[in-house]
Amino acid sequence: MFADRRDAGRAVAHAVAALGNLGDAVVLALPRGGVPVAYEVASALHLPLDVLLVRKLGAPFQPELAVGAVADGGIVVLNEDILEAVHLSRQSLEPAIADEQIHIRRQADIYRRGRAAVSIEGRTVILVDDGLATGATMRAAIQVVRPSAHRVIAAVPVGPPETCAELAEQADDCICVEQHVNFDAVGLYYTNFDQTSDAEVCALLDEANNLQRPRTN
Repeated sequence: MFADRRDAGRAVAHAVAALGNLGDAVVLALPRGGVPVAYEVASALHLPLDVLLVRKLGAPFQPELAVGAVADGGIVVLNEDILEAVHLSRQSLEPAIADEQIHIRRQADIYRRGRAAVSIEGRTVILVDDGLATGATMRAAIQVVRPSAHRVIAAVPVGPPETCAELAEQADDCICVEQHVNFDAVGLYYTNFDQTSDAEVCALLDEANNLQRPRTN
């Protein structure tokens, strides 16, 4: 049982540090709940923090079936095998892709406020969320960063063993601090699981950005 997301983040930071060989890694949080967790990871390991604005793309007839993902910068990743299996084309998904891109642009305006996204090219990318249920969003995040990243680490405080095992096959490393067989909702493993606000996300990103700035006399 974690006290809150910040407490969970400290546990995740300890586990990530044990992996070693992080080099010039960058921590990417999945908003909004993943940001307080990721802030603790970035702070403990003295790494830059940014958000990965990614939205799962669901099938029109079954929204929970992830057929791909849409990410910041106009990136669209589609699972061609699933599209073929359910007889969907890229064209049929264009309305949903456009809607998700609008949502992501709005998020980028709120969270970054003119700041450029942190470069991940050739770097170790640590993807952080506040927990896993189906793992669909984290899988989408891995798909998005995989072409650019040197190494991908998925790191969460809690999740079911089967989901953690699936992600371990897609990421180079998968950290799930607490794994529970009879897993229900992520929030049940926190004493305080209040919704993370946009204001809190912005404040944590600002604080992390300030910590990364070189000090001048």
